[in-house]
Amino acid sequence: MLFTELKAKAAHLLRGENAEQQAHNFLINKGLKPVCRNYRCKQGELDLIMTDRQTLVIIEVRFRKTDQYGSAVESVTRTKQSRIIAATQCYLSSQQADRPVRFDVIAISGNGKIEWIQNAF
Repeated sequence: MLFTELKAKAAHLLRGENAEQQAHNFLINKGLKPVCRNYRCKQGELDLIMTDRQTLVIIEVRFRKTDQYGSAVESVTRTKQSRIIAATQCYLSSQQADRPVRFDVIAISGNGKIEWIQNAF
């Protein structure tokens, strides 16, 4: 018997993909240019990589259905920041361009509110 059905993605993964797409569209509308999505290396993952003029922007996208256990912004802990920085170093080591780098956070709440924090860390 052939297995032809694709395994359904978990709801939290679908919400995460939707949040990343929302953030991507939001930032394009703000003038940023896409470079890469979901870059992965052994140090971690970078959700979105874009350019803002000459600056390479690393964007962490966070979604929280509710603020009951902390906001989306608060979920970017020092540990998470360290992983993002390490993954960025890995990404940059594979690139030829020498340009400034900025770390932004896009926080999306369950009511659809988008908060864009530039130079978050």
